Amino acid sequence: MSGLETKIPPPLVAVLFGLGMWALATVFPVVASSSVRIVSAAVVAIAAAVFALSGIVSFRQAKTTINPVNPEKASSLVCSGIYGVSRNPMYVGLALLLVAWAVYLSSLWSLVGVFGFILYVNRFQITPEERTLTTLFGDQFLSYQAKVRRWL
Repeated sequence: MSGLETKIPPPLVAVLFGLGMWALATVFPVVASSSVRIVSAAVVAIAAAVFALSGIVSFRQAKTTINPVNPEKASSLVCSGIYGVSRNPMYVGLALLLVAWAVYLSSLWSLVGVFGFILYVNRFQITPEERTLTTLFGDQFLSYQAKVRRWL
């Protein structure tokens, strides 16, 4: 167990990686058609919002916590809706938002931030959450975990 596990909320982690992506894009700029870039970024951002908001709505309907800092407060295991597609739609949404940001920045180097975010969230957020969910929901979570992918 690491001191960073579930300590920094993933939206804040995404903002920090987004700032790093912006910094990389200023150092290694790439010029691209602005209308195509902006439309593409908007389409990916909309997909990000659909994923993240679907996850939030599902948690609200199940009356369980969406607080990623305290996964032990989960009161139910949500396996339906968007959670039948991904075990972590809110994190998929944040990752897609970073992809949209990378497209908008028009710098391939900024994609490093997307991969950094995914690696960080896998290690310091999802792994401890899954440990907690296994403790809370046992075989029910293990069965769900075997059926549905972590990301997509």
